[in-house]
Amino acid sequence: MVEAAVLLFFPILMVFAAFSDLLTMTISNRISIGLVAGFIPLAYLTGSSGSLIFLHLGCGAAVLAITFSMFCFGWIGGGDAKLAAATAVWVGWEHLLDYSIFAAMLGGVLTLALLGARSLPLPQMLMRHAWIARLHDEKTGVPYGIALAAAGLLLYPETAVWLRAAAA
Repeated sequence: MVEAAVLLFFPILMVFAAFSDLLTMTISNRISIGLVAGFIPLAYLTGSSGSLIFLHLGCGAAVLAITFSMFCFGWIGGGDAKLAAATAVWVGWEHLLDYSIFAAMLGGVLTLALLGARSLPLPQMLMRHAWIARLHDEKTGVPYGIALAAAGLLLYPETAVWLRAAAA
């Protein structure tokens, strides 16, 4: 039962965050809070020590400090800042650099694809869908939560929590 929760909890919330950002350009605080709150008991139940759990929480706090600064400068959205921090709790210090690189690369690809799509006229039948019209609008930002979630999902099978649950 614990293994199933570990194997499904994080991926489900990450996919939900990505689709939420795609469709609404927002990521609910509940997702980020849920990720952090869910990490603690699931990490403990898979055998992580209290000190390791605190190290992961510290990783998330450090990322939140950095991404909140980025939010203050207007470089990223607030939901993106919180999602990156919550994801950092799960990947921990050992995978934080990989997570950052993957998120940047995927975010770059996403941004270039969106800019390319925005340079083309949007077919009238697609204009009827508010979320597509919003994505096509040059004044709208990039739903970077998609890249953050995808990067987290790519690394999740490498994390200590996943590996402990899969081995059980």
